[in-house]
Order: sequence, then C-alpha cells, then structure tokens
Amino acid sequence: MPLMPSPLSALSPLDGRYAKTLDPLRAYFSEHALIRYRVRIELAWLQMLAAEPRIRELRPFARGTRATLRRLVAAFSERDAEHIKNIEAETNHDVKAIEYWLRGKLAANAEIERALEFIHFACTSEDINNLSYALMLAESREQVMLPRLDALTEVLATLARRHARLPMLSRTHGQPASPTTLGKELANVVSRLRRARARIAAVSLLGKMNGAVGNYNAHLVAYPGIDWERLCRRFVGRLGLEFNAYTIQIEPHDSFAELFDAYAHANTVLLDLDRDLWGYIALGYFRQRLKAGEVGSSTMPHKVNPIDFENSEGNVGVANALLRHLAEKLPVSRWQRDLSDSTALRNVGAALGHTLLAVVACQRGLGKLEADPKRLAEDLEANWEVLAEAVQQVMRRHGVPDAYEQLKALTRGRRLDRRQFAAFVRRLKIPQAAKKRLLALTPAGYTGKAAELARRI
Repeated sequence: MPLMPSPLSALSPLDGRYAKTLDPLRAYFSEHALIRYRVRIELAWLQMLAAEPRIRELRPFARGTRATLRRLVAAFSERDAEHIKNIEAETNHDVKAIEYWLRGKLAANAEIERALEFIHFACTSEDINNLSYALMLAESREQVMLPRLDALTEVLATLARRHARLPMLSRTHGQPASPTTLGKELANVVSRLRRARARIAAVSLLGKMNGAVGNYNAHLVAYPGIDWERLCRRFVGRLGLEFNAYTIQIEPHDSFAELFDAYAHANTVLLDLDRDLWGYIALGYFRQRLKAGEVGSSTMPHKVNPIDFENSEGNVGVANALLRHLAEKLPVSRWQRDLSDSTALRNVGAALGHTLLAVVACQRGLGKLEADPKRLAEDLEANWEVLAEAVQQVMRRHGVPDAYEQLKALTRGRRLDRRQFAAFVRRLKIPQAAKKRLLALTPAGYTGKAAELARRI
C-alpha cells in the first residue's frame, strides 16, 4: 500500500531528509510555485493588452480591478493550485488548465468578464513558461542563492583575516613546500568565490513573447496595425528580463545555460575548498568543536568526522551533474520545438537544491573549525628543508655557482633540521649581512606577503 506523502516517504532527499534546509527554494521551484508564476505572467499579459489603445475591444482596467489581480497572485494558495491540477487532469495540458481556471475565477468581475477572451491571447504555452522559469531563476538568485553564497564567503573571509599571520606549511604534490599562512589559503578561496559570484549575478536572463514559432503570426492577423515586437519587448522588459527577438517556439535557453554553468563553476570552487579543509583536518591543522550528544562513529567513540565538508562535497557532485546536463540539453531543440526541455526544466529546483545544500553544509562545517597553532608550528619545525628555495635565491644573487645543485644534494628527499640548515649557511661564501639574514630565517617566518594578502581580503 503506498505511503502517504511525508519526509519519510519522499522519493528525493530534497523533500525528505533535507526538506527543512530547502524550504527557501520552495517558493520558487515547487509545482505550486511554477503554477503561481504562470498565473502571474498570464495576468500581467492581460493587463498589458488592456492598456494598449489600439486594442479597442479592451480598456485599461480600473484601479480596483488591478488590485484584484495583484491579490489573486499574492494570495495564490495550494488549494488554487490543486484546482488547476484537477483541470489539467481533464485537459492533459498544464498551461491551458491555468487559462480555464482564470476564466472561471475572474468571470464574476464585470470589468474582466468582458476581457475573458483575451486571457492567453496570441500566446503559445512557451510564452508563459519561458517567462515563468526566467523569473523563478532571477528571483531565487537574488533572494536565496546569492545571499547564501555571500554568507559563506563572508564567514570564510573572517577566518582568513583572523588567521592572516598564522604560519602554515604548504604542500605541493602532497609534499612539504614553501610556507604560507592559514589565512592566505582561505583568502585564495574567498577571491575565487567572489569572482564566481559576480559571474552568477552577471547573467542576463532572456525572455520571449512572440507566439507559436517566434514570428507574431497570430498577433498580426488579429491586429495588423500594432507594433507587436515593440509591445512584447516592453512587456518582457517590465518583468525585469532581457528581450530575445529571435526564437523558435521556445526561448532557446542559452541564458539559462550560462547561469547553470556559472553555478556549477562556483560549486567547483566550493568542492576544492571542501577537500582542502578535509585534508587540513586530517593533518590536525584544524580541530572541530564538539557537539554534545553527537556521535562520530557507531563503533569508534573517539571519532570526530568532517561530515559537513563530506556532505557538501557529495551535494556538489549531484548538483553539478544536473547543472551540466541542463546547460547542455536545454539549448538544443529539434526544429521549431520538441518537448524534451519541459521535463528537464522541472529539475532546475533539484539542481539548485543540491547547490544550496552544499553551501549550507560547508558553512556549517566552517563554524565548527578551530585552528591548532601548536600543530601547525610542529609541522613547520619538522621541515627546515623548505628553506632551500630561499637560500638558493640568495646564493644566485651573490654569484655562488651551482646554487640549485648544491641545495638539491643537501635536501632532495631528506629532512633537514635547524642545526643542519645553519651549518650549511655558515659555510656559504656570501656577504655577512646576507648570511645573517638567512640564519635568522625560520620556516614559520618564510611566508612572504601572505599575511598582508590575507588581511586585505
């Protein structure tokens, strides 16, 4: 017997395990939200037509009627959506069901009753759908996705500034390398995320309102004296979207693809951060704050696992699989229209849902981190060979032959301690001032401009 819908019976973890975290996206990508956006577009188009003086069969709606239409969108309820779904069960057409519902809902208004035949006038379903999805993406970007990415980035920037001067051993190819600071490594990611954020924000979402195959065929037959392209351009612009003058039946979704690529790129930066933080926790550079009652392992009671970064990494993988697919699939349609984009678009909420989960999990993990200066210092003190780069450059400056080769013979594949380093420097035939500067150098002090770069992020 089928289970009643609940978080425990949800097919997707987005509506089950992670439902509460994803509540902010339901206002944009649930079935109820999609229907509400379609109603919003239909009513906006009806009002645009009523305000066009060359459509003599209509007159601009009175203030009270316009307020009624605004309330219809603002108060659009789940019961309203269910009514439309019931009509759809008969029509087998989701957008046509909205038209019929609006006719029934508005028939009691004497002013609108005279305009009922102009609901969905000259529209193909895609005129309504493309604008609905574009608004869903635009408004969710501004209200949910960018604010959450900004919050994560600011937490990271705060940590970068806090640990700007904390020395840390670098690892290139997994091996000890020239030191940096913990803050500078975090600042690197802040810079990347800010750039990725700007790319997401910069995508201009396109919309069209030009009929069955993009040529205003029906519009011009009904009203040949109207400049329909100009009117439709104004309509799309008033929605806050960029008008696309050249389309087939569907708006080609190129701007959607740009946005999904931009989200996927930001996710990839996040993935890089997740894995690096996981590694720093494994090295002991970070400890994780304990949470009372939390269990790390079902059998090993000592464990404090980096589960937030692992959760983030896993969700990035799912999100980017969906985002990349949507970016590749949506701009492709056979001839003037096929329906494959329709079912794909219904997964936009899932793609952004997993993206949001990844951001939230990473930020949650960052909130648990505490740097361990003692462990960082131990690693630096155990690897004096990383100063070979510095010594080599000073030797080169002062004309010491075979500088690289000498340091290679001393350090390659070997650990060097403070005493061995000092003994090598003392034997160098370089000016005393240069020798003194090298002898004062330590791995912890060999961090270049790292602190300065981190502080100004």
